[in-house]
Formats: sequence, C-alpha cells, structure tokens
Amino acid sequence: MMSTVELPIWLFVLILAFAVVTFASHFLFPSVRWFLRRRAERVIARLNARLTRPIEPFKLLRRQDMIQRLVYDPGVISAVTEHARENGLREDVAFETATRYAREIVPSFSATAYFGFAIRLARLIARAFYRVEAAPIRADVQTALASDAAVVFVINHRSNMDYVLVTYLAAERSALSFAAGEWARVWPLGALVRAMGAYFVRRKSRNPLYRKVMARYVQMATQGGVAQAIFPEGGLSLDGQVGLPKLGLLSYIVDGFDAETGRDVVFVPVAVNYDRVMEDRVLVRAAQQTQRKFRFRWRSAARYFFRHAMQRLTGRFLKFGYAAVTYGQPLSLREFSLGPRKDVITDLGRELMSRVRNAVPITPIPVLASLLREHDLPIAEDRLLDLLGQKLEMLSATDSDMIEMSEPPLVEAQYAIRHLKMRKMIEETDQGIVISAGNDALIDYYQGSIRHNFDAAAAKQ
Repeated sequence: MMSTVELPIWLFVLILAFAVVTFASHFLFPSVRWFLRRRAERVIARLNARLTRPIEPFKLLRRQDMIQRLVYDPGVISAVTEHARENGLREDVAFETATRYAREIVPSFSATAYFGFAIRLARLIARAFYRVEAAPIRADVQTALASDAAVVFVINHRSNMDYVLVTYLAAERSALSFAAGEWARVWPLGALVRAMGAYFVRRKSRNPLYRKVMARYVQMATQGGVAQAIFPEGGLSLDGQVGLPKLGLLSYIVDGFDAETGRDVVFVPVAVNYDRVMEDRVLVRAAQQTQRKFRFRWRSAARYFFRHAMQRLTGRFLKFGYAAVTYGQPLSLREFSLGPRKDVITDLGRELMSRVRNAVPITPIPVLASLLREHDLPIAEDRLLDLLGQKLEMLSATDSDMIEMSEPPLVEAQYAIRHLKMRKMIEETDQGIVISAGNDALIDYYQGSIRHNFDAAAAKQ
C-alpha cells in the first residue's frame, strides 16, 4: 500500500491537470457562479427599485437558455421542417441553420454593461456634442410604463446618434431593447451592443426560416413584457422628414398578439430632432443617388477627427446645437385592433408614424432653414436675425412643439446663424446672406424635419 509507484512526467502532468479541472468544475466554478449570480441579483434589485419600469425576468434569462427556448419553439420547429423539405436538406442540417440564426439574433443583456458603462458613455457623448433637451414625459406615457403592458417605443430615425440619445434619456425609466441593423454587428461593437440588450435584424432578408426565428423572438420578448425600441423607417431619413414605416417588426408583434387573453402592447411614439445631424452630408448625397449606399472613407473620418480634436484643443469648438426628444400620444394595440379595419398592420404603421411626425420637436436651425427658403435672397444679416428671433419667440409663446430654449430667442438666433456660417452652409456677400454654392439640398434637409408643422399652419389659414 505504501510502496512507491514511478510514473512518466507526462502522465503525472496529465493526472494533475485532470484533478485541477475536476476540482474547478465541481467546487470552484459553481462557487464563483453562485457568487456572481448573487451579486447580479443584488444589482438588479437596486436598479428595479429606482426604475419606472423594472427589468423583466425574460430579459434576465441566460443567453443559452433563451436560444434553446427559441429554437425548440413549435413555430420554429415547423419552419425548420418546411425549410428542409423545400431545400432538400436533412432536418438536422436545417435545425443547425435555425440555431445559427438564433445565436445571431438573441442578445446577452448585462445590467452592469448597460447601467454601469453604456449609460455613462451615452451621457458623455450626448453632452459633449449637443445641448440635450427632453420634453417632460407625458402622464399617459408614465401610466403605460407603470402598467403590465409591453411597451414599444416607436422612434423616427434621423441619425445613428438616436441610439445614444434615447438610451441616455431612458436611463431612469427602463432598460430598452433596441432592434439594431447589420451595421452594429461589426467587431468589437457587436459584443457591446448585444450586452446592452439589443437584438440584430437583417432588414433585407427574405429567408422564411430566418424571418420565423426573428418573429418568434420578437413575440417572446413582447409577451415577456420587455421594453423595446424600434425604428420603423428601417434606415436613416435621407430628406429629414419622417418617412413611411417598414412593417416587418410591427407585423411580428401584431401576429403574436392575443387581444383577449394576452398582455396588451402599448406603442409610445418618440420623436427626435437635431440642429445638426452628424451624417447630414452623407445622407444628402445618398438621396441624390439612385441607390441607397453609404461608403465609409477612413481618410475622411481621420480628417474629421483631427479637425475636431484641434477645435477642442484651441477652444474653437462650437457645439452642434440642440438634440431634442419629445413623446407623442401612446397607442394601445388592444384598443386599436378592436376597430373595423381592413389591414390592421398597415393602418397601425401609418397611425404610429403620424403620431411621431406630429411630435417632432422644433429646434432653431431647422427654423432658420425654413426662413432661408421662405424669403428672397440675399437678405441682410440684421434682417435675418430679427426674423429668426421673432419666429423663435412666436413659436415658444404658442402651443407648438418648439423646445424649451436655454437662451433668449435673439441669442439662439445669433447662435444658429453663426453655426451655419461656420459650416459654410451660408455666407455673407455685399448684398447680404445667401446659401453657399452646393448647399441648397442641405438647407432643404433641415427644413424637411419641421416642414409638416408649417404646412399644417398654412392649411389652417
């Protein structure tokens, strides 16, 4: 029993490695997981105590558990069988394809990443570039957030800054689950976006199996009460106006809705607007082309960041003006579906985008762009300043969607004119202010964001 046994070094190392792995898997890892889980539960409990809408249990499921639940859903299994039959595949091969789609779609929400990192980063970026202005949250929106209904924020898409802005402003109310496009899947952004609870959408995919997996995930999240944020336009606005909705995500929500026994779904229109959209020139060029293409140029990006850094260092940086968010009138899917409608999904999309359009906040630079189009040019700078100041004062005094400005109207007017001069969108000649050559489309782009307000006002006269 006590005799010495000789072993080769390689065998001793192998036995020792197995012993370490066994100890870790049976004693160490469970203890570490228990410690981390307990810590995460305490973090979630503290967050839920201050959030208007607590984080839903569905959102806290382990990612692997959520993937398994999704791929073994009866609807997905049926789609797998159909996909295998139509494409002449074995069902196990089709099932692996569905699993790959599920892994691509399903997020891995981390409360620490969302509230500890993402919110702080969003606040830093938003305040670094803009004067952020958010309208007070409506009482009916507050009621919807506090209810048991699944809340879906429906947002117009002006800029990629929308994600940052809405995440920052919603931080005290809920943890939003965004529908992110393919652009967000690039490394290392994809891991961060997924940790924030976003799910990826192939907006142009027509693959029935993929669409079924996506539909069932959206329906599960909605039935689980997850607060979601969607951009129905499907892409950035090329003309500044609120566009027509793409009905994919809305159709998934409506198709999975049970008006009699299911959880109600409340859509909250959210409207964003900017004095300056970072991608404005890129979007205007895309609007002038026959195809919607955005080419990223490293040289242009490097030149922009260098110029921006120099402006910061020399104190010549001028903030981009206002970034504003307002809320429209919420819509209950249960109440909406009760009406006599030929096509609930189409009518729902139009109604929601109409409510978003009506809530778009008015900021100074779009007002200035409208004045430049309303009056004959050239125009004396003093005259333009007076007109803009009066217009801003009138809009602030009336029941309009004008934001609450931090400075008097005349000061805001001076800031807006200075900003367009700095960007060389307007210039001063001997005869007065004119739109700089090649910038007419850019002026129209900013006017477009509030054109519906002035069209409606003209129609009433």
